[in-house]
Amino acid sequence: MTSTSPHQKPIRVGVVGLSARGGWAATAHVPALTGLDGYELRALSASSTESARAAGERYAVPLTFSSAQELARSAEVDLVVVTVKVPRHLELIRPALEAGKTVFSEWPLGANLAQAEEMADLAQRRGILTAVGLQARSAPPLRYLRDLVAGGYAGRVLSTSMLGSGGAWGATYDDHGAYLLDVTNGATLLSIPFGHSVDALSMVLGELRDVSAHIENLLPEVTHATSGAVAHKSAEDQVAVTGLLESGAVAVMHFRAGTSRATRFHWEINGTEGDLVVKADHSLFGGRLRLYGARGNSGGLTELPVPAPYQRSLTQWTGRSAEPAYNLAHQYALLRDQITGNLAPDTDGVPDFRHAVRRHRMLEQIREAAGTGRQVTLAEHASKELRVEAIDGN
Repeated sequence: MTSTSPHQKPIRVGVVGLSARGGWAATAHVPALTGLDGYELRALSASSTESARAAGERYAVPLTFSSAQELARSAEVDLVVVTVKVPRHLELIRPALEAGKTVFSEWPLGANLAQAEEMADLAQRRGILTAVGLQARSAPPLRYLRDLVAGGYAGRVLSTSMLGSGGAWGATYDDHGAYLLDVTNGATLLSIPFGHSVDALSMVLGELRDVSAHIENLLPEVTHATSGAVAHKSAEDQVAVTGLLESGAVAVMHFRAGTSRATRFHWEINGTEGDLVVKADHSLFGGRLRLYGARGNSGGLTELPVPAPYQRSLTQWTGRSAEPAYNLAHQYALLRDQITGNLAPDTDGVPDFRHAVRRHRMLEQIREAAGTGRQVTLAEHASKELRVEAIDGN
């Protein structure tokens, strides 16, 4: 959709990595952008002139480029969306930032913390609005959950536990997911399923204060799903983290590779006055979420419908929460309101590159905890302690 208020032009979007063969950009980003007012899918870039032209014809995109650099330089593009594999984020995002464009990057932002810091620093120096695809934060059920917790539905939160499945990184792989096998590519069970989920947990319950962790690669040899070829896998297939939240509540998170035949995703929040549960068909950041609760003297859990205001008047997305584009559509709606200056005063916007750096740093410290076998105090909490000590010292 391109209609918007008569005083505002649509935000012209250029997508890096949109392929005629499909993929995440086609499955989620295109439906999210074309299903919202205020955006125009104006341009795309692909790895060659031929593939760009094919994608342009398939998705009715008028401008096609054979490189991300050309797209970034185009005066016809306001927002650059980068949806390629993680190892190429830095080389493709840097030209867009240097061209002064607003940039949306898929999560993880970089293959490692250093890359994420480089991009965040460049964006900050240029004064550029950025967004990172931690879309679970924009999901209406999770925004409602945050408000339920803040409003005392569960009383004082004592503990939270989360169990999830990664989908990939299991005993088999395919051509599309081959790059996930190499831990240095930065697209791992820790960074993607766990990273999305711990970010949502932090939004709802506050940041982790300290952690202990086990990160294991129990399946170092994996088999191609069709050819039967055996490949080495250095990326982890088990992530188990325990810790304390800033509030003092206990947190336990366990993510497993592959797809469980039992529980794919389950998240509990237990407090002095009640309990809250989130269930998902697949994961916290993609697919339908269901929210349940019970408090006081009530019996079992009952489903808690999400009130209409959390849908942000996106009536075209009503009843479509199972679609991969659903959470992204809500994130793009928030980003649109930030770009146009129409974000409601009491509404937080989308996470930016600086936020992504904080998450990358958290994940690096969780790896440190696993590697050393020691409890690690996370950087965000440590910096707060140092500030308090400095104030007390004065």
